[in-house]
Amino acid sequence: MIRAEGLGVAIDGARILSDVTIALEQPRIAVIGANGSGKSTFARTLNGLVAATEGRVEVRGIDPSAEPKKARETVGFLFSNPDAQILMPTPEEDLALSLRAAGVQKGEIAERARQALARFGLAERGDQPAYSLSGGQKQLLALAAVLVREPRVLVADEPTTLLDLGNARRMGRLLLGEEGEAVAEQVVIVTHDLELAARCDVALRFADGRLVEAGEPEGVIERYAMEFA
Repeated sequence: MIRAEGLGVAIDGARILSDVTIALEQPRIAVIGANGSGKSTFARTLNGLVAATEGRVEVRGIDPSAEPKKARETVGFLFSNPDAQILMPTPEEDLALSLRAAGVQKGEIAERARQALARFGLAERGDQPAYSLSGGQKQLLALAAVLVREPRVLVADEPTTLLDLGNARRMGRLLLGEEGEAVAEQVVIVTHDLELAARCDVALRFADGRLVEAGEPEGVIERYAMEFA
């Protein structure tokens, strides 16, 4: 479960998030809202990338502000720009780095990396320079590198923003478990893609740094869209 109670965030004296209280048990969670609404800041509190300055947030019994290392072992984070996450020269080396960080035995790393590449359609790209991958392939590699650590919760911050339509749709299907097994026990997707948000189990809507609505996605999305009609 993800819980927030009176959660607030201020950075350099500027209030970014205020008084967020929510309890989430649903496996697929959409987070929507305009740019600057606080939705990405909320997402980043879930694994300690941003620390709460008021109230608290708890994910699977872990307070990310108090236990950031433990939180990052439990909560994987996928950024919109995969270049921010790909650290090694080739896909196979990048996955090996994540596997070593997860404590996988040295003798298992190469095979586990190959399995992950195959799962995401990158089996023939393991030794290719990572910079030469397409945008969609880079995002798949970034996702693979997060998932090899087997997080219980996955947070994806605008994961389809830089992708073309085909890759964006595939990424959505992967995150929602529509191409096989679920990628994590809970998936939190921060997105402007309202069609993707509509396929989640619950939607949270942020505005002006506050959580203004949470509920069944269709109704939350409809009311959000009416603001711009």
